Amino acid sequence: MKTIVITGANTGIGLATAESFVQDGDHVIIACRNLDKAEKAKQYLESLNKGTVEIVQLDLNSLEQVNQAANQLLQKYPQIDVLVNNAGMMTPELEATVDGYEKQFGVNYLGPFLWTMKLLPAVKNSEHGRIIHLASMMHLMGSIKPENFKADQVKKYNGVLSYANSKLANLLFSNILAKQLEGTNVTSNALHPGGVDSEIYRELPKYQYKVIKLFLIPTTKPAALIKTIATDPKWANRNGDYVSLQTPAIKSSKAKDMQLAQQLYDQSIQFVGKYL
Repeated sequence: MKTIVITGANTGIGLATAESFVQDGDHVIIACRNLDKAEKAKQYLESLNKGTVEIVQLDLNSLEQVNQAANQLLQKYPQIDVLVNNAGMMTPELEATVDGYEKQFGVNYLGPFLWTMKLLPAVKNSEHGRIIHLASMMHLMGSIKPENFKADQVKKYNGVLSYANSKLANLLFSNILAKQLEGTNVTSNALHPGGVDSEIYRELPKYQYKVIKLFLIPTTKPAALIKTIATDPKWANRNGDYVSLQTPAIKSSKAKDMQLAQQLYDQSIQFVGKYL
């Protein structure tokens, strides 16, 4: 029985991924902000009568809460086999995290960065540790602008570009982490899940959702890809890869820039340093 940690696993891709691991008889920890939704997801997963399910409350909007949630897990689980960084959000309005970061940068990237760095020692204790990041082809539109990391420094806000920036940051983190993990028993890889029928799109106006829905794929497809990356022997030596459903896995020149990845990593360590 493997120990699997999946963020945002109460709906969408996260829930479908949790289901695929539960079906294998694994112990799945769903790390979710909304405990009511998490409890419903847990009840559903337990109804499969296969693996075991546990909830940990994780609010990526607060670094202090991320730290507490990670510490809670580390006390119980010296070994984590698979860490899936799935949780994310989109917002058209400029908002700030508890710590003052622009919300998409904070929730989609910096919170998961701290979460991963905290749990990394436990993943290293696994015989074949796997860290999987959900990036996006949207990273092609993204850039890393340190002057926009803090919400009160943003002069002109564009929600779509801010989302793209956070997804580029996810991919850069996956790449630099993979480099650091070379020669170890842990790999770090990223994927673009495709256009998936999830809550992100359901928040659109009904007429827009009706059109977009025609092109969306079910959550089971990215869940299957995540499972493959996590368990297939063919992925044993694949590290620092980026794969994509529906579209070619094109990396932007910025995503390939290891100097940029190192700079972002160093800045991020400074931001979360007191928790490490």
